[in-house]
Amino acid sequence: MNSILIGGMGNVLLGDDGLGPYVLRLLESEYTFDEEIELADLGTPALDLTHRIAGRRGVILIDCIASEDHAPGTVLLYDKKALLSAIPAQRLDPHSPALSECLLTAEMLGATPDRVWLVGVVGASFEPGKTLSSTVRASIWKVVDAVIYELKRLGVKVEKKLHSDKLGVWWADEDSLTVAELP
Repeated sequence: MNSILIGGMGNVLLGDDGLGPYVLRLLESEYTFDEEIELADLGTPALDLTHRIAGRRGVILIDCIASEDHAPGTVLLYDKKALLSAIPAQRLDPHSPALSECLLTAEMLGATPDRVWLVGVVGASFEPGKTLSSTVRASIWKVVDAVIYELKRLGVKVEKKLHSDKLGVWWADEDSLTVAELP
């Protein structure tokens, strides 16, 4: 098993909710990673996320989040302590991400990941059939930078590719973000 998971969470058919899978594809197209890294499109996980995170040295999850305290497009980073301090809310449907519940379950099993981060971007639009909003797209490279930074803190070797691979996203305009837009 790879010891570090980078997971993109979200539903690609619901506008900004597709952020996680989009950033995951962007990371795959722009960087090469040590073999200890697993990049995974997690979709809209529920309690099944526990088996994906249990026993890992590190977990970095990317997701679009809702916040009344922050403007759309704001990038927020939550560590394991912050995620565990959140009281699990009542689940509204079987696809609701249950990150804190999964971390607690892994902890009860004695297999909690050593380090966990959630890189979240406050969403602007979750309309069915829409692509990422311009507000969230403008934050994507900040998310990529946050993921790379956390990997380097874990001591993982990350290399920028000389030539980007094709993104391969069928749900969004592949040309909406190019290497030329890197800061």
